Amino acid sequence: MDKRVKFDFEIYFTNGGNIKGEDFRLDIAGVDITDKELADYIVKDLRLLMVGKTNIINKQIFNEPHKRKPVNPAKSLDLLIDLSHIIEDGLITYKDLPAPIICDYLSREDSKQYYEEGTEFQIGKIEMVTNTGTYIDCPFHRFENGKDLSGMKLEKFAELDAVVIRIPFSETLEITEDHLKNYEIRNKAVLIHTGWDIYWRTDTYFEKHPYLTQKAAEYLRDCDVKLVGIDSVNIDNTSGKARPVHTTLLSAEIIIVEHLCNLHLLPQEGFTFSAVPPKFKGMGTFPVRAFASILKNPD
Repeated sequence: MDKRVKFDFEIYFTNGGNIKGEDFRLDIAGVDITDKELADYIVKDLRLLMVGKTNIINKQIFNEPHKRKPVNPAKSLDLLIDLSHIIEDGLITYKDLPAPIICDYLSREDSKQYYEEGTEFQIGKIEMVTNTGTYIDCPFHRFENGKDLSGMKLEKFAELDAVVIRIPFSETLEITEDHLKNYEIRNKAVLIHTGWDIYWRTDTYFEKHPYLTQKAAEYLRDCDVKLVGIDSVNIDNTSGKARPVHTTLLSAEIIIVEHLCNLHLLPQEGFTFSAVPPKFKGMGTFPVRAFASILKNPD
């Protein structure tokens, strides 16, 4: 049975004034819709600007044939896919590097002495190496005179047009330039999906992992990609002491993101990628909240 919603609304504008509607009716997909989704739909459908507070009043959902193609306002919003591992106390990200210590600096119980009754706060304390969780590498990580986190422009980390290249670890651990050909990658973030993240938090994750060859890195550099990410413990082969992929990419100021996850949830293209670190000076690596943004309904 088709569902419709009837409601009143009030929309106030940040530059003054308001509009109100009574007994407004709308086709919906599914059996329910939130007040926020209704407000977002009204704002978009009426092409309103400078919108502040919104109120949805007297909402009623009822059975009635749709008057037009059913609308789900949420479909017009970007779908965000989290590509980061959770960082928690004791997490081992890289073998032989210490796990983070995450604890209270000021506990809620201890804070009671500073504030009025019923008001409590927690202030956390973290001790960790910067290579923890899902993190980015910028040039300073490899080169003493390279740009650190504070020296890299925000455009290097955020809202990059992106593409996923799928190279299952079951087929090969060594990713060569031939695996990267026949893709539109210029000026894009290139995310290498191997599936290795299934071993996260196991001993297997650290051993004989997928990696790029030096020639693959040179190919990506020559194609002017903006960023390269991988769902593996390291983008380089860690069986020896050389790190040619880091050297090649970071010397060209191409950001590296390691320890990604959930790349299987992404389409091959048609999304943006962001992995933004804090603006620390004197640091070349730091954890990020990496995510992809997919437009659900481009129309």
